[in-house]
Amino acid sequence: MGISTEDEKPTAGALAVEDERIDTPPAIASEGIDKGDLDRAFVYLSRQNQSQLDNNVDLKALRRKIDWRIIPVMTACYGLQFLDKVLINYSGVMGIREELHLVENDFSNASSVFYISYLIAMVPNGYILQKVTVTKWLCILAILWGIATTCTAATFNYHSLLVTRIFAGLFESPVSPCLMLISSQWYTSQEQASRYSFWFCGVGMAQISGAFISYGFQQVHSTTSLSSWRIMYLVLGLTTSLVGVIGLLILPKSPMTAKFLTDSEKVALLNHIAVNQTGIENRHFKWRQLKEAVLDIQIWLLVAISISTTCSSGVISSYSSIVIASLGYSPPKAALLNAPSGLVTISNSLVAGFGVRYSSNRWAWIATFCIPGMIGGALMSFAPSSKPVAIIIGTHLVHAIIPTLMLTFQWAMSNCVGQTKRVVASAFVAAGYAIGSIIGPQTFQDRDKPEYKPAKIAILATQGGGAFFAVILFAYYYWANRRKDRVEAALKLSSATGGGRQEWGSKTDKENLSFRYVY
Repeated sequence: MGISTEDEKPTAGALAVEDERIDTPPAIASEGIDKGDLDRAFVYLSRQNQSQLDNNVDLKALRRKIDWRIIPVMTACYGLQFLDKVLINYSGVMGIREELHLVENDFSNASSVFYISYLIAMVPNGYILQKVTVTKWLCILAILWGIATTCTAATFNYHSLLVTRIFAGLFESPVSPCLMLISSQWYTSQEQASRYSFWFCGVGMAQISGAFISYGFQQVHSTTSLSSWRIMYLVLGLTTSLVGVIGLLILPKSPMTAKFLTDSEKVALLNHIAVNQTGIENRHFKWRQLKEAVLDIQIWLLVAISISTTCSSGVISSYSSIVIASLGYSPPKAALLNAPSGLVTISNSLVAGFGVRYSSNRWAWIATFCIPGMIGGALMSFAPSSKPVAIIIGTHLVHAIIPTLMLTFQWAMSNCVGQTKRVVASAFVAAGYAIGSIIGPQTFQDRDKPEYKPAKIAILATQGGGAFFAVILFAYYYWANRRKDRVEAALKLSSATGGGRQEWGSKTDKENLSFRYVY
């Protein structure tokens, strides 16, 4: 794979310059359309003389070409983001609590404060993400949160740990929305699910590598004056920043400015993903779409799914090593026993992604993956401590619910149309993830140790809630589609009404009568 510091071709014209205004093509201007409603993909296509381009582009080969260019960096970013924020899980059995004198609920607070800052940062992110180049913003954030992770190695008490966790949360907050938006720029709604599963596999890889990294670093404490957990934060933080720099060199700014694609391939790709009717890039923030997003029941149901399914995964991300260690295992063994969770995450992510790719029914897949999670929660909650293997299996099964977050992300990007509404929806759903991750660790109260029974029961209950909200959202989408069918029939409108502007997201999902929700 070649590395280039330049994303644009000369033929891209004004689009090659990020801050340069895009002139409205004469053919469009004559229609009297507000330039703010024009997606940049629509503008790019209107300038191309498609009769002079190659019309025989192999879409399968083109998808593979795009996959190899962007998916590895996205997977690395998401995996490192997950690993960096759950290092506190591994460090919990490596001496951080004793060395920083963490008492009572200090450890839970250090885990939760990350997500509190993560949640607060979502407020401006809903606006910022429409004003920046998403791929470059993602890589800059990776550099910054890598620095914050590295600084954790220098913490000396509870309050200094909180500071590094707060900054890490601020910088990692836009990562999931960035990856959602990038995926929607390059793939159709049907293709997105399997691509989401690829970069979500980064979580499983991080779980496996994190277990072995924790084990490895626990072996070096006797040969250096620097604590093993400090070395771990130092190495992984610097690695994250390095990946951010590499991403800046590799990831293109958009399909219209990607140097690794020919003009024919760009046009073929844009025409292919036009079926999404979601648009690709539009820097005009539309306040009416923000209002619609805030009042849209589908977004709040997506947030409810995100909160419910993340409560349990948030708990396990921060406390699985401690739960296993409480069963009598040594810290190194507790770290290694976390590794199988990564295999559960990877296998379930791939099954979920390709299951949706070929059969749709996102609601059913979400409900299905809540079942093993609930079984895992039940084993953690009710298996006696004399059966440690059952409890450990339960902690691994809980990770089966992680792909439900992936499907929720993809569901939101497929059904929330209009650039501003889509960006806001991505921020809202990611905020739901933060809320669940705040609630989860707080169920682990110091007074409940060593069994933490209330927390384990909370895991069981919230996963059932995720399945319930998925079924409700399915029912809502089914009703909304039938309603659109009746309105369209009554008005005798053609599904082609609106032409290119409709395909490129000048209208929201509610305004566009030809748009149908996927479920």
